[in-house]
Amino acid sequence: MEEEVREEKQAKNRRIAVGATVAGVLVLVFLLVVLIIQFAQMGVLGAERRELDRTIEEYNQKIENQEGILDEYLTGDALYWRAVMQGWKKK
Repeated sequence: MEEEVREEKQAKNRRIAVGATVAGVLVLVFLLVVLIIQFAQMGVLGAERRELDRTIEEYNQKIENQEGILDEYLTGDALYWRAVMQGWKKK
């Protein structure tokens, strides 16, 4: 009788150990999947940031290039010569 009780306890302990092992493995797999997804998102966001930085730099270059043209038009000389080129005549 004691032997049967001992065997039942051992079987119960084995089931608990197996259940705990399975639960632990499932938690580790879940954490690994989350980690992989996070690294993938970091890579995508890094690529998007680099693309946005390139776009910002392009627009900054365009702004710098256009500032000289704006200065010419603000002085009036460029407007005068453009008008002359379009056929306007000075009175």
